[in-house]
Amino acid sequence: MEVHTFFLYLLVILLTARVFAEVAVRLGVPSVIGELTAGIVLGPSLFGWIDPSATIKLLAEIGILLLLFEVGLETDVRRLVNEGRKSLVVAISGFVVPFVLGFSASYWWFGLELLGAMFVGGTLTATSIGITVRVLSDLKRRHALEGQVVLGAAVLDDVLGVILLALLYEFSVGGGVSLANAGKVMLFIIAFFVLAPLFARLISVVIKHFDEVSEIPGLLPTAIVALVLFFAWLAYAMGAPELLGGFAAGLALSRRFFLPLGAALRTDTLFADRIEMQMKPIIHLFTPIFFVYVGLSLNFREIDWGSPFIWGFSLTLFGIAVVGKLLGAFLIKEPWLVRWVIGIAMTPRGEVGLIFAELGRVSGIFDLEVYAALVIVIALTTLMAPLVMKWFYHRYDLSIFDADGRAGERRGDGPVS
Repeated sequence: MEVHTFFLYLLVILLTARVFAEVAVRLGVPSVIGELTAGIVLGPSLFGWIDPSATIKLLAEIGILLLLFEVGLETDVRRLVNEGRKSLVVAISGFVVPFVLGFSASYWWFGLELLGAMFVGGTLTATSIGITVRVLSDLKRRHALEGQVVLGAAVLDDVLGVILLALLYEFSVGGGVSLANAGKVMLFIIAFFVLAPLFARLISVVIKHFDEVSEIPGLLPTAIVALVLFFAWLAYAMGAPELLGGFAAGLALSRRFFLPLGAALRTDTLFADRIEMQMKPIIHLFTPIFFVYVGLSLNFREIDWGSPFIWGFSLTLFGIAVVGKLLGAFLIKEPWLVRWVIGIAMTPRGEVGLIFAELGRVSGIFDLEVYAALVIVIALTTLMAPLVMKWFYHRYDLSIFDADGRAGERRGDGPVS
């Protein structure tokens, strides 16, 4: 690709992603849906103006890395500890049930290969904590009972999802499922999660010192991006996916990070806030490129929409995606309305699901129809959850739970138990 052509493509991608994201948010749906739609419009599915070239793919990889850094940066490990059993039940069951059902349906019903069925199950385990937090914040229920349970469960889902992603990545590059490879990856992941955050926290002290004495602006984001890239390389060198490095770096630099057994280094909250504030523009510059790239990678024209497979597969996975998360919420002891809203809040797959699907595609594990079906399911769950939650809170006044344990309809129809 000529340099001037690449500049034009990048300009179009960034501006189109922004416009579509703004439109999506104004319509009450997550911005990720708009960015994904931008890629579909620009790519071979519609106008065919831009191809998913290797250069754009490289920028998208940086976007994924920074996206998981942001996920780690916003992960609140203390929240998981504080919420305890309820969040644990919702997270574990909401992780295991979709994986088992998704794998079983893909492998035994639709005839996918073993590794492909595992990737499908893995995609269905995801929960987009970013979308969930945004909706709960908009509805002013982030600090309510159901909000606390959901956020605690979403934290654990993120950690479990990254570990599963590392295992599936190893299987994809290793040529198949192997217990020996799984054991090796788990050993490396444990070592990485134990050593990397401690190392990152020590490095952050050095970064903070030089940032205070530097007379040139921009040292902090430069140093943090360099740290993330180093962790990505280190993760790969230890046999784990590069993405794990971004997540671990974000987790270690989070203001809410602590090491177990009282071995915590003191967290400088103001410094952590500065990291987050100065990294946000860089993250928001690169991550839309990833979502647009996902849309560019789809070619809906090549899909046989008359095929019973894609409709049956999509509808089956969508049902599993919704039911799998609802079941986890139904296992805890809370009023039924609270269980419903917790299950709905755990439903959106969003960016985390797209990372799973994209890894399966680039590894050659999915064909185009399977990949398209997964993107459809991810888009539907991501779109459905915010709309249903807003309708739910409009109909039922769940704030009554904060006072007397009962909920009533807003329309004056009397209490609902």
